[in-house]
Amino acid sequence: MRSVAFHNLGCKVNGYEMDYMQQVLKENGYDIVPFDTKADIYIINTCTVTNIADRKSRQMLHRAKKLNPEAVVVAVGCYVQAGTEETLKDMSIDLAIGNNRKKDLIPILEEYLAKKESSDRDKTLKGKTIIDIGSTHEYESMKLTHTAEHTRAFIKVQDGCNQFCSYCIIPYARGRIRSREMEEVTEEIKGLAENGYKEVVLTGIHLSSYGMSGGVDFTTSRLLSLIQRVGEVKGIERIRLGSLEPRIITEEFVRGLSQCASICPHFHLSLQSGCDTVLERMNRKYSAEQYYEKVCILREYFNQPAVTTDVIVGFPKETEEEFEKTRQFLQKVGFYEMHIFKYSRRKGTPAAAMEGQIPETVKALRSNVLLELDREMSRKYREKHLHKKAQVLFEEEKIIKGRKYQTGHTREYIRTAFETGENLSGQIREGSLTDFLEPDILLFRP
Repeated sequence: MRSVAFHNLGCKVNGYEMDYMQQVLKENGYDIVPFDTKADIYIINTCTVTNIADRKSRQMLHRAKKLNPEAVVVAVGCYVQAGTEETLKDMSIDLAIGNNRKKDLIPILEEYLAKKESSDRDKTLKGKTIIDIGSTHEYESMKLTHTAEHTRAFIKVQDGCNQFCSYCIIPYARGRIRSREMEEVTEEIKGLAENGYKEVVLTGIHLSSYGMSGGVDFTTSRLLSLIQRVGEVKGIERIRLGSLEPRIITEEFVRGLSQCASICPHFHLSLQSGCDTVLERMNRKYSAEQYYEKVCILREYFNQPAVTTDVIVGFPKETEEEFEKTRQFLQKVGFYEMHIFKYSRRKGTPAAAMEGQIPETVKALRSNVLLELDREMSRKYREKHLHKKAQVLFEEEKIIKGRKYQTGHTREYIRTAFETGENLSGQIREGSLTDFLEPDILLFRP
C-alpha cells in the first residue's frame, strides 16, 4: 500500500478539492499519512493569489522532496496553472496537475507511477497534465461524503471568474465562470446531512456568478434559488455563504435570503478599498457609496448581521488622502471583521505594471492602522451580542487558560466557549453570551 501525504494552501475551494482528492485516494487503497512523515507520494495543493502564496507553494514542494528524496512530489492547482514553464523547471516537482484535472487524480497518478516503474525509476522523469483553463466550459465534478471539518461542510458550487480586477491573477489560473448543477449540489448535501453535518458553507471562486453563462449581469445569478433548495434539505440547520460580490446584494436577493430560516446572518462582501479613485484603478465595478448601500440593505433585513470584508492597502499610486478616505469609510461601515492585505505585486496583472508602486514600509504602516481599527470594530460588534440569546454550533474541545472548554460559533460566526467536560461536538445549543474570555472569544452559558 502506497502512503500519501497532503498539504493544502489557499482558499476554501482548494480545501474542498483537497478533501475530494484524499477521499478518492482512500477509496483506491492509498494510505493517507501526516505531511511531516516519510511518504511515498506528497501532494501539495498550491495557491498563486499573491507572490507570497507562490513562495509558500515552492517552499512546501521543496520541503516534501527533502522529507523523502525518493518520493513522487505532485504539484496541483493554481501555482501550476499560472506558471507552467517555471513550475516544470523546479527539480522538486515530479508531476504537475493543473486546475480542472484534480477529479482525474487517480488515473493521472497511476499512469505516471507505471511509467516511472517501467523506466527503472528514472529520477528525471517528469509528468504534466495542464489544460488551457481559459477555454474550458466544463465544471469539474466532485462529490464528498465527509470533509476535513467534522461539524461544518464547505461545498464548492462554482469555479472561475470573469471580473479581471487589475491586481488579480485568479481568472488566469481558474478560467471563466462555470457552475455545478443544482441537483448535484443538493444530492451531495443530503448525503452530508445523513452523515451528521448540520452546517454547510457554499463556496466558489466567484460565488455570486453561480448559474451565470457569462457577462456581469448579477440579476441572472441563480444563487438565491440554490440557497432556497439547500434550505429544504432535511438535517441542514445552517447555511453560510462564501465571499459575495457587492453588486449581487439587492432588495429582492436579500429579502429572499431573510425568508430562508437556515441562512446565517454572516456576510462577507469584498471591498478592497473605500476610495473611489483606488477602486477605479483596481477595476472594481462599484463605488464606495454603492457598497455602503448594499450593507444598509443587509442591515434592513437582518438584525445586527456580521458583515466582514477584505481590504488591500498600498495599491499603486495610493496617496495618504486616498488611504484616509478608506480608513474613514471602514469606520463608517463598522465591520465585524476585516482581512487586511498589503498589496502584493503579481506578475502578469495590469497592476504590476502600474507606476507609483508603494514602498513596503508605507504599506506596513497603513496595514497597522487598519489592523488596530479592525480590533476596535470587532470588539464593539461582539459587545453588542453580550447578554443576548445565541445559538452555538459546538465544534471542538480547547484548553484555554488551563481549563477545558467546548468551543464553537454562533450564527453570526462569533467564536464562543462553554466550560464543560461534556463532548458537544456537532451539537447546537441555545443560551446567552455572558463575557469576554479572550479578545476574540465570548463565554457561553446555556
